[in-house]
Amino acid sequence: MLTHIHGAKCIGIDAVQVTVEIDIDRGIGIHLVGLADVAVKESLLRTTTALEALGFRIPGKRIVINLAPADLRKNGSGYDLPIAVGIIAASGQRDLPRAGQFILMGELGLDGSVRPIPGALPFAEMARQAGFEGIILPAESALEAVEFKEMQVYGVEGLGEVVRILEGQEDCQDLLIWNTQRYRRAHRARMGARKEDVGVDFADIIGQEGAKRGVEIAAAGGHNIIMVGAPGAGKSSLAKAMAGILPPMTMAEALVTSKIYSVAGKGSPQDGLIRRRPFRAPHYSASLAAIVGGGGGDSIQPGEVSLANNGVLFVDEVGQMPKSVIEALRGPIEDRRVSISRLKAKVEFPASFMLVAASNPCPCGYYGEGDRCTCTPTQRQNYLSKLSGPILDRIDLHVWMHPVPADRIVRAQKAEPSEAVAARVLKARIAQKHRFATETIVTNAEMNNRQIGQYCPLNEACRTTLENLMAKTGFSMRAYFRIIKVARTIADLEGSTDIRPAHLLEAASYRFLDRQNLLEL
Repeated sequence: MLTHIHGAKCIGIDAVQVTVEIDIDRGIGIHLVGLADVAVKESLLRTTTALEALGFRIPGKRIVINLAPADLRKNGSGYDLPIAVGIIAASGQRDLPRAGQFILMGELGLDGSVRPIPGALPFAEMARQAGFEGIILPAESALEAVEFKEMQVYGVEGLGEVVRILEGQEDCQDLLIWNTQRYRRAHRARMGARKEDVGVDFADIIGQEGAKRGVEIAAAGGHNIIMVGAPGAGKSSLAKAMAGILPPMTMAEALVTSKIYSVAGKGSPQDGLIRRRPFRAPHYSASLAAIVGGGGGDSIQPGEVSLANNGVLFVDEVGQMPKSVIEALRGPIEDRRVSISRLKAKVEFPASFMLVAASNPCPCGYYGEGDRCTCTPTQRQNYLSKLSGPILDRIDLHVWMHPVPADRIVRAQKAEPSEAVAARVLKARIAQKHRFATETIVTNAEMNNRQIGQYCPLNEACRTTLENLMAKTGFSMRAYFRIIKVARTIADLEGSTDIRPAHLLEAASYRFLDRQNLLEL
C-alpha cells in the first residue's frame, strides 16, 4: 500500500515541501531513498524502535521510503515523525484519513516522545501558503508558530497524540498549541515579565555628549558607526546603551528575524515571534564562518550578520579581528544580504544590520591622550590599517572618544536617560516610515542613489557646501552619498523637512577617518 505524508525542508529562511512516500509490498528490508543525509538514514532505527515501544509492529515485508523531490538533499532528524506515521498508515495498523491535510515534522525518541526541531516557523509559514489545514510539530517548536492562528497548529508530546489527531475520530482541541499547558505557562511568563533590562542607560554614562549624539543619529537612521578611543572612554557602554533606544520591530521585521533564529535552532524562548531587536556581540576572534555563516553540504547555518538582522552587530576591538573577516563584511553591509556558496548548495540569508564597531587607536590604546602612548609611528599606522578604505566608506559615522576628565567624573550630574533619546529616535523613524511608504526600505541608511536623489533634494546652498567639502577633504563618491544620508537623519531628528547646510556639515564631521591620516590627529 502506497501512502503519502507531507514534510518540509528549509532552504535559507524559507521552506519547501517534501513528500514522504512509503510503499509496503512483498519482499524484505527497509530502503530509504531520496538524497537523505546520515541523520535521516539513522532515523530508520529510531523510528522502528519508537513504533515498537508504542505497540505498533514493523511489517515483515519490503518497506520503501522515498523523500521527494529526489534531487533535493534532505538533512536533519525532523523526518522521523512523517516516516513513522507513513509506516503506520501504509501497513494498515491505523486508518489515518487526515494524514494528507497536515505538514508533519519532528524528531522521535526511542520511547515515542517527540523532540523539538529547528525551522518550525518557516515550516508553518509554508503550510499556510500551500493551503494545508494545519501543521503538527513538537510542542516546544510549535510555540514559535502561535502567530498563525488562521490554521491549526498542533503541539504534541508523543507519537500517540499525532495518531489521535490524524484518525479524526475525537476532538483534539486540547492539542492545539494555544490550549496546551506549555503555551499557557510561556504566555503568562511573557505577559507577567517586567520590561527587559536594557543593560546600560544613557543616564549612567558620564560625559561623552558628542559620542552620544553620534549614537543617537546612528540609531535614528540605521547607520553604521565606529567609535575610536582610549580604554575606559565608554565605547562598549555606549554600544550596549544603543539597544535601549532602538524602536520595536514591525510585524514584518519580527517575522523575518524570527525565521532566521528558528532556522538556526535559536527560536523565541517564549511564545510567538521575537519582538526585541537583536544585539549580537561576537568576540573579535570569531571565525569567518561564525560571522557570515557557513557549514558543510546542505547544513548551512546563518552567521552573526544574519542573527543581527534588523538589529545591532557590535564588534569590539575591531582592530584585533583578522583582516579577512573584516573585509567579508563589505558585501553584507552594502547588499544587506549574505550569500553562502558551497560545492553542492548556495543559500542566501538576510543581513540588514547596524554595524557598531569599537577600537583603540593604537596597540597601547592611548594615542591622542598626551604623552601616554608608547607605540611607534609604524605601530600606530598598522593598527587600524586593517580597516581598509572600502570598509570605512561603508561606515557612516566615525566618532573619536577621549576619556572623561576626573573632575567631571567626581562632579557628574545626571545625564539624559535612554527613554528621552528613544522618543526622538522613534519620532525620526516614524518620519522615515511615512517617507518610504511606497518603497521596500524603512530607514535612511538603506537608500540607494536613486532614492537619495528622490528623497534628499539639495538647494543651491547645500550643493555649494558639499562641493567645498569634497574639494577640501577628497571624500569618495560612496562617502559623498553617505554624508547626505546622515544629513537626512539629522534633519529628521530636528523635525525638518529639508536638508540644510548645517546638517551636511555635522554629517561630514563624523568622517574624520576618511580625510585625515591617523598619525596627524
